[in-house]
Amino acid sequence: MKGHIQLLGFRLEGRHYGVRLSQVRRVVRAVDWAPLPQAPANVLGAIDLEGEIVALLSLRRKFGLMDREVGVDDQFIIARTARRTAAIVVDDVVGIFECSPADIVAAEKILPHLEQIEGVLQLEEGLMLIHDLDRFLALDEEQALDEALKTEPARGN
Repeated sequence: MKGHIQLLGFRLEGRHYGVRLSQVRRVVRAVDWAPLPQAPANVLGAIDLEGEIVALLSLRRKFGLMDREVGVDDQFIIARTARRTAAIVVDDVVGIFECSPADIVAAEKILPHLEQIEGVLQLEEGLMLIHDLDRFLALDEEQALDEALKTEPARGN
């Protein structure tokens, strides 16, 4: 439908989040990953995605949720930001949601300084925070990640 926004909805700790479907390449089951020494704190490591080294990002750390080991039942959302392809660890993907831009409350109206949140959508199950992937890492974190990706990741996990 013209003028509508499609979101891929997912959960972390039972809370609903979403990202724009236009940024999502695909969803895969959690795979083996390697830690990246000297990467920013919100970066768990890297995965090999069909020969492409992709940063594995932690929304848990970004949102101050309890950190935990990546499990076999977790999923990775492979998404494209303005600067790179990245994998995001989520508990589970719940589906695709379609809404009008008018249905989304801008984050600034709720709480200024929520740079990584694009807006909030009211669902029957509660609120969905819509994450802005282009703002996940600050510029200095992007540069640190670029440097960390230049080195060979250590095998592990």
